[in-house]
Amino acid sequence: MATGARHTTFSILGSDVVVTGNVAASVDLHVDGKIEGDLKCANLVQGEASEIKGAVVAETAKIAGLVDGSIDAKTLIVHATARITGDVAYETITIENGGKVDGKLSHRRHGAAKAPPPLEVVESKPSALGI
Repeated sequence: MATGARHTTFSILGSDVVVTGNVAASVDLHVDGKIEGDLKCANLVQGEASEIKGAVVAETAKIAGLVDGSIDAKTLIVHATARITGDVAYETITIENGGKVDGKLSHRRHGAAKAPPPLEVVESKPSALGI
């Protein structure tokens, strides 16, 4: 099956590929190249020499290279060669010996929705009671 065919279950960014801009994929993505922008995909596998400079959102993320940005994943696996600089939100996490995370780790409960945005006062009117 040719690359780019309609029924593929995954896509690959080779080590010679540099993407400047956001990347969105509805399928699994294997990244060996460099991405300068946000990345959203079904499942992510990152190679050791890969660099992602932006936010990552994926159901499952297996990180082996550099991520300079936040990660939001249901399942996160940080391999020994991984270097993450940014906040990480996860349901389950595995960090191999040598894997580095420099940021805040936030555990989400299974199936928990993201917190609603904070309330803000749009207009303040004095009440009839003078309170």
